[in-house]
Amino acid sequence: MDDLRDRLARTRWPDEIPGTAWEYGFDLAFLKDICDYWRHQFDWKAQVEKLSSFHHYRYTPNTAGIHFIHERGKGPAPIPLILTHGWPGSFLEMLRIIPLLTDPAAHGGDASDSFDVVVPSMPGYGFSDRPTTRGMNTFRIAELWVELMNELGYNRFAAQGGDVGAGVSTALGLRHSQSILGIHLNYIPGSYRPHLAAKTKLAPVEEEFLKHAAQWYDESGAYAHIQRTQPQTAAYGLNDSPAALAAWILEKFRSWSDCEGDLYR
Repeated sequence: MDDLRDRLARTRWPDEIPGTAWEYGFDLAFLKDICDYWRHQFDWKAQVEKLSSFHHYRYTPNTAGIHFIHERGKGPAPIPLILTHGWPGSFLEMLRIIPLLTDPAAHGGDASDSFDVVVPSMPGYGFSDRPTTRGMNTFRIAELWVELMNELGYNRFAAQGGDVGAGVSTALGLRHSQSILGIHLNYIPGSYRPHLAAKTKLAPVEEEFLKHAAQWYDESGAYAHIQRTQPQTAAYGLNDSPAALAAWILEKFRSWSDCEGDLYR
């Protein structure tokens, strides 16, 4: 923590053309405000206490060790459910929903709708180990999730995921249907589109959608192209500078929402 605060204090800020705000990327004044908040106001102790209220475990297969939360449902027959986060997220995304799923009766729901909830950190995220070999893609992660759930005694289970987690959950349905009760997806990446046969004629509204999707990728998708092609090059700056990492991650959220301000709080 001391090192983080010291790095934030010693951030070497770039110049910017006056009045350009967000035109060329993350606004300088806004990022300075974020980093000042991170350094002086963010309550780390409260976050540790919040994390400690859940049951954390590690699963150690032959590859990268996996961190996960496991909370059992309070109902007559809880359904096993694995929740997979996306990028640039983590298992933290799921903390608010875990009590609703494990104990719906305490939140105005029906106890018969409870779940045994497993929330892993994907390899390279959070408290999970970083991959040391090639091939740690969504299909390999899906295999790890099946192994993990089987180790916990769940031969069949449901899966939910968003963003990269949507890819993992889809892979579970495609490759491991014998183990899957059902899948639920949110924020499905743009690459997930139905197959179109050659010479298929699209409706005008479909053509317009593809046009806007291509435009968004051209204007806001640079991070995705870099991470797919030269991730190691970007990693030097992002791993060394917390301010750079904050700008990289938060810029993606801004490009999703096209808004500023309270989004980051």
